Amino acid sequence: MAEVIANGQANQPQLMLQKIYVKDVSFEAPNAPQIFQEVGELNEAPQVQLNLTQRATGLGSDMYEVVLSLTLTCTVNDRTAYLAEVHQAGLFGIAGFTEADHAGIIGSYCPNLLFPYARQVISALVQEGGFPPFLLQPINFEALYAEQQRRVAGGEAPTLNS
Repeated sequence: MAEVIANGQANQPQLMLQKIYVKDVSFEAPNAPQIFQEVGELNEAPQVQLNLTQRATGLGSDMYEVVLSLTLTCTVNDRTAYLAEVHQAGLFGIAGFTEADHAGIIGSYCPNLLFPYARQVISALVQEGGFPPFLLQPINFEALYAEQQRRVAGGEAPTLNS
């Protein structure tokens, strides 16, 4: 990579977190209050499904908005107990990296940084919705990104939107 000299100093790669914020959030309990009785009466564990997506939007001047979207759906006997969704976003200044490093930052580092915030919002929504606490397990975004890159190289559609 060629170095650019400005004010007597070589420009170094820069990654700056500007802001983390909730872009959108929703919670639905479409079968309440009946579902509370079913959850308490059943010996069967509720089924939980997590959908995870991300997208990055260039805002100009090396600024990017990265949005990590988590949708948690809990069902009991094929009935939806709750649906919790959060779009956790961050503004990142990213400059001076190679194209591959830049893509890795957007695809792995940024969502990894946003995830704990999204996990906290989901946990609070579920508990405040009247359901037992739910803690999402950590997610290895580096492995997800590597798998996405492998699929793209193999001509398959990526599973994580970036």
